[in-house]
Amino acid sequence: MYNGILNIFKPRGMTSRDVVNVVSRLTQSKAGHTGTLDPEATGVLPICLGRATKISDYIMNSEKEYVAKVVLGVATDTGDAWGKTISQGELVEDKTSIERVIPQFVGEISQVPPMYSALKFKGRKLYEYAREGITVERKARQINIYQLEVLRWDLPQNFIIRVKCSKGTYIRTLCEDIGITLGTVAHMGSLIRTKTSGFVSTESINLAQLEKATKNGELDEIIIPIETALAHMPKTTIAQEAEKLLLNGNKIPLDYVSNPVNEPCLTFDHTGKLTGVFQMDGEFLQPMKMLL
Repeated sequence: MYNGILNIFKPRGMTSRDVVNVVSRLTQSKAGHTGTLDPEATGVLPICLGRATKISDYIMNSEKEYVAKVVLGVATDTGDAWGKTISQGELVEDKTSIERVIPQFVGEISQVPPMYSALKFKGRKLYEYAREGITVERKARQINIYQLEVLRWDLPQNFIIRVKCSKGTYIRTLCEDIGITLGTVAHMGSLIRTKTSGFVSTESINLAQLEKATKNGELDEIIIPIETALAHMPKTTIAQEAEKLLLNGNKIPLDYVSNPVNEPCLTFDHTGKLTGVFQMDGEFLQPMKMLL
């Protein structure tokens, strides 16, 4: 079984679970994704293998980047191009009005999650209710849009945007909200995730390339080590005297810890081997995820 992360470019027409299943079969390893992409979306989908499946939450929490098409004048029930048209509105001829609206969506904003999403309500995913024609009241959530820019103008029908945002941002909802603010309706025409947590689309591989690598015995060359994927996290080392506590997954007194920090950190033994993700808890370093 392999341990590490694969930077996979998800194709259109596959669910994230479909991709996980293919990767698991090809690598003969336990696998899990780090945040779903809609079936018709494409882009970066990091797949964790083996022990790396334990740290997927730490990959999901970082900044993401998307390129999306905003289609003006048409609203759909799913908020994207694959839903049914539910209303129509005016097109936008002048890009100046859009340029005035775009800055309103930069920074910390409130966003109501769409019904066609995997969020759960009373044990069921929202899209399951939506498919039955049931609408569930959703509370607005705070998200962050760090950067929002127009890459291409194809007015009056659509324009292409690049969005850098926090976890939990729904680009479909952003497209719809931009349309409403413009005094019309809109939906998301296409979506590419170009970056998530340091994984970028220009360095990703497709499933055909993965299959070729497995046949040629080259998997080790493309699997990204856990410590590389989490290089943004602080690091600490446990002294040899506390090795038994470390290997047993016990709390480590700070006397045996180098550079303790009050946030999740990658923890190594005295030989430099990655042992897990730990965090300070009073006078101890507490294990959160053991990776032995």
